[in-house]
Amino acid sequence: MRGTVRRLSIPRRLVADLMRASRHVPFVSLRRTLDIRPLIEARAASAHPPGWAAIFARAFGLVARDEPVLRRLYLKWPWPHLYELPHSVCMVAIARKEDGEDYVLPQKVSPADELPLAEVDALIRHAKTAPVEEVPAFRKLLRTSRLPLPLRRALWMAALNFGRQRANYSGTFSVTSVAAFGAGELHALSPGPYILSYGTVSADHTIDVVIRWDHRVTDAALIARALTRLEQVLNTTIRGELLSHRQISEAKPVRAVAT
Repeated sequence: MRGTVRRLSIPRRLVADLMRASRHVPFVSLRRTLDIRPLIEARAASAHPPGWAAIFARAFGLVARDEPVLRRLYLKWPWPHLYELPHSVCMVAIARKEDGEDYVLPQKVSPADELPLAEVDALIRHAKTAPVEEVPAFRKLLRTSRLPLPLRRALWMAALNFGRQRANYSGTFSVTSVAAFGAGELHALSPGPYILSYGTVSADHTIDVVIRWDHRVTDAALIARALTRLEQVLNTTIRGELLSHRQISEAKPVRAVAT
C-alpha cells in the first residue's frame, strides 16, 4: 500500500534521540500504593493547589537529599563508574501541542531538593503555557535537535558520558504521568537513572506510584525504602509547605490608623 513520507518534526527528533540514548539502560520497576490522605486534605484546602508533578518532583528531591544513591549516575567512560551529584536535577515531562502536533518536552527543575514547592510549581506551569522558545530547557534541547544527525549523535555521546553534562541533559530523576488524561500505569524510558510516575488519586485517598531505576546503580531494597520515605515526606514536609502557604495567604495586612 502506498503511503506518504513525512519528515520528523524537531520535537519528534528529540524524542527519537532520547529513546536511542535510553535503549541500553537496564530498567527495573517497583509499584506501590501510597496513602496520602493528610496531603490530599491540605491540598484541597489550598486556594492555589500545586500540580501533582510539582509535588512529586519536590518530594522525591527531598528523599534523594538524604539518600546519595538517588543522586548517582552510571557512566561508561573512561571506565564504568558512578558519578554522584550534590543536588538532584529533575526532568518533568511536559505535554505540549503546537501546529496540531502533540509532543512531550522535559522541563528542568534544579536543584529539586532546595526549591520551594511554589517555585517548582511555577516553573512547571510556565513550561506548560509559555512559548516554547521562552523556556530555557526546551530551547536548549530543541536547538540540539536541529543539528544534522552526525553532530547530534556526537553531542549526545559526549553529554551522556560526562557526569555533569549527563545531569544537564537527562537529570538525576524524571517525573512523568498520564493521570491528567485518565487512569493508567506508565512505564517510561529515559537516559536518567530514576523515573517516577504516578496515577490518579483514588476515592480512598491513595495513589499508585511506579519507580523505574537503572539496576546498575542500585537494587530493589533501596527503592522500597525510598517509596516508604516518599510517603512520609508527602504527608509531612510537603503537607507542611501547603499549610504554611495557606496561612501566609490568609494573613491580612494590618493598616496603621491615624489618631
